[in-house]
Amino acid sequence: MATSQPSVSDVSSFDKLHPKVRRWIYDQGWSELRDVQDRTITSIMDRDGDTLVIAGTASGKTEAAFLPILSLVADRTNDGISVLYVSPLKALINDQFTRAEQLCEAMELNVVRWHGDAPQSAKQALVRNPQGIALITPESIEALLVRRPERAKALFQDIDFVVIDEVHAFLHSVRGLHLRSLLRRVFMISKKRPRVIGLSATIGDPAIAAAWINPESPESVDVVSSTAGNPEVKLSIRAYVDAEDLLDADQLENEEDGGAESGSGKVALDYIADDVFAAAKGFNNLVFAGSRRRVEALTDRLRRRAEKARMPNEFFAHHGSLSKELREPLEKRLKAGNLPTTGVATTTLELGIDVGTIRTVFQVGAPRSMSSLRQRLGRSGRREGTAAILRMFIREKKVSAKTHPLERLRLNVVAAAASITLLGRKYVEKPKTPSGAATVALQQTLSMIAERGGASVAELYATICSVGPLSVISQSEYIALLRHMMREEKLIEQAPDGTVMLGIKGERITASKDFFAIFETDEEWRVVADGKSVGTLPMTNMAKPGSYIAFAGQRWRIETVDLNSKVIEVVKDRAAKMPSFEPLGREGVSDVFAQAMLEVLRSRDLPAYLDDNARTLLTEGRNTFDVHGLDGKVFWEEGGGVSVLTWAGTETNRMLALILTYLGLDAGSHDIGVSVAGCSAAMVEAAFRGMVSKPPLAGAVVKIVPDLQVAKYDALVPHEVLESQWVKENSTPYAEALAIALKLAVASKSTNSPKDP
Repeated sequence: MATSQPSVSDVSSFDKLHPKVRRWIYDQGWSELRDVQDRTITSIMDRDGDTLVIAGTASGKTEAAFLPILSLVADRTNDGISVLYVSPLKALINDQFTRAEQLCEAMELNVVRWHGDAPQSAKQALVRNPQGIALITPESIEALLVRRPERAKALFQDIDFVVIDEVHAFLHSVRGLHLRSLLRRVFMISKKRPRVIGLSATIGDPAIAAAWINPESPESVDVVSSTAGNPEVKLSIRAYVDAEDLLDADQLENEEDGGAESGSGKVALDYIADDVFAAAKGFNNLVFAGSRRRVEALTDRLRRRAEKARMPNEFFAHHGSLSKELREPLEKRLKAGNLPTTGVATTTLELGIDVGTIRTVFQVGAPRSMSSLRQRLGRSGRREGTAAILRMFIREKKVSAKTHPLERLRLNVVAAAASITLLGRKYVEKPKTPSGAATVALQQTLSMIAERGGASVAELYATICSVGPLSVISQSEYIALLRHMMREEKLIEQAPDGTVMLGIKGERITASKDFFAIFETDEEWRVVADGKSVGTLPMTNMAKPGSYIAFAGQRWRIETVDLNSKVIEVVKDRAAKMPSFEPLGREGVSDVFAQAMLEVLRSRDLPAYLDDNARTLLTEGRNTFDVHGLDGKVFWEEGGGVSVLTWAGTETNRMLALILTYLGLDAGSHDIGVSVAGCSAAMVEAAFRGMVSKPPLAGAVVKIVPDLQVAKYDALVPHEVLESQWVKENSTPYAEALAIALKLAVASKSTNSPKDP
């Protein structure tokens, strides 16, 4: 991996571009190229290798890649598309298509969107004349390979460049394993290996990203990293305390709106809605509220406040369950900027969709991922000379004399302050090793057989597992997988000449419409109002007529439920009681984030960005930290159990708790350590010493993991392969857990662990 430096060439990057590209830049009225564009042009046009471009949101990364790429393919006459742009989101493809279309028109180059919602006519025209640029999702690449292999060959036969947007979204996920395997199959079709250009605003470890972009030769990837143009950031953290009898976060969000006026009956989310409404109305903003449940609850409150103020509604929900007919108008309205609009979203507006000029980014709840926070903050301050504004709203529970001291540390406020510290240090988490390699190998095996009609074992292994992230599957593991697929699951069968073909069950799976999506999805019900679909809703509790749902920022009463077609017919009902929602899993924090939280508790600084309530709560947390001597304390005995304060990240704590469970203790993890029930500190300390003197093997500990079937097709994978993959995937947190055990065993020798009051 090489790091690109500013060019010292006598020829400017602008002069290297194709005349038509230069003319287009002139017509846009650009006075100069941005730093990232200047350096990326040189990296792409003066070299033959791959490039990773790391620069902030709205820094001009897309143009940085396309200006030199289109210059190099402008006069090409070869058959087949010249540039394949891959994105994780259809919405991002639609947005980039709008931006690329104008430039490609000036270049007289064809550009086509290729995904499930894109116009068929343009796709058919591309098939008839396979040239130009295709903007595509990973799932659509696979659909072409499986359903239309001859069409895929015509399109992919001579690709010059593959541009991968939002690379960070692929690095730690099963979709990244999937895409990397698909690209290898595409490269085998192409007459030459295309050059890969990766784009991202948040890369925690460029070396990991370079190895993903080019597994065969990661050192050859040129890294262009630009921090130029980062705007001033204005920050504020406001804190709220919920009522004592409302201790469950899900319950808090489901409580009825106490109203926009002051008075009793209001919960923290009501006060947050008051403050968001006051700060957001009249401007374009984004509110990141976390779960779909909270998005709907907050949007409903904001809409009701707009009604009370007799003003047009400007607050709209945005999440993956909404139909595109409901999502796209919000996206277009934000981009147009002619009407004040606030989008309340899960993570769906986090990635690089152009949403125009955003005044403020609101974050409800303490951030737990710095990568996500940086992506979100990059949405604001995009206009030259304007600051990026971030407002955080943090909820804490009301405490009493009976509340455990560890719950009085005010860790939500502490985490919010820690995120600001890490933001200043420009910290981004390293991508973790993605799970699901066995699922992807199984799915890709079926996919490749379906594409070719059959393949030898050697061909399958060489294509799927020999290079890249799936190389974690050894040849013996792959053979075990194939045997299980053949004998136990009847997915495949083998001809006398050794050719592996699809079995009846394999044919049924590959023919399924959800085969191409490697990620697991909840069972979705279609929500219909006035005969029109308004989106889909994951349902785990049976809905019944007369009950209510919150959807698209509105309250609805269920009229009918069709069990066979999974359709719910609804009507708007503003007087309806807010329904309950399904809880979602909580995102983990990194070891670095946990250590930053410890720094905040040790510090005496009260940053100016904290409001009075946040300062009071942080001071309360620090006083608890000091009074109970938690700085350096390892064990806390109380109520027949022990809390072990590791100040490590979520993965490390989970692994440490798992190892302790393997050793016979009743252990569980939390944000700042692990809890062990029914034993003394001496027993836990002895367990740590045992872990240090004779570390248990991960291959033995995996036997007690409650459920290894976490990815889509894991139920079809032999258990021994899942165990082996778990050991490989968790090698880093396992080693870190053992290191923590050593550290705590040493620290406990000089630290008293009396019972606290």
